[in-house]
Amino acid sequence: MASSRNRRRTKHRGNAAGMIEARGRTGRKPRADEKRSTSSRSSRPSGTSKRYDKPPTWRGSLIRALVAAAIVFAVSLLLIKKTSIAGKLVLLPIVLAIYTPMIYYMDSYMYRRAQRRRAGGR
Repeated sequence: MASSRNRRRTKHRGNAAGMIEARGRTGRKPRADEKRSTSSRSSRPSGTSKRYDKPPTWRGSLIRALVAAAIVFAVSLLLIKKTSIAGKLVLLPIVLAIYTPMIYYMDSYMYRRAQRRRAGGR
């Protein structure tokens, strides 16, 4: 018997963006315990849910503000050529004084929001 000249159809196809879309599940249906294990996972990324499990601290806010101040200092070194390094160092305590409470209160807002969401509110 002669072989067919038609090519076999592939099990996936590309969309307009060039991404490959798989056909989906074609095997056996998952058992109830297999369904439960996949649906119990949170749809959010794991880092965000763990971060707001603990209330914010001033120490953590200060550390994050120090990192932000270092970034501001590095950017000012690269971009601002007219002022001296001493003038740029004056900027560091100002950035720390503004960023530390701002980061703390933003984290406390996000913590309270996560706690309300976990308690059953929106």
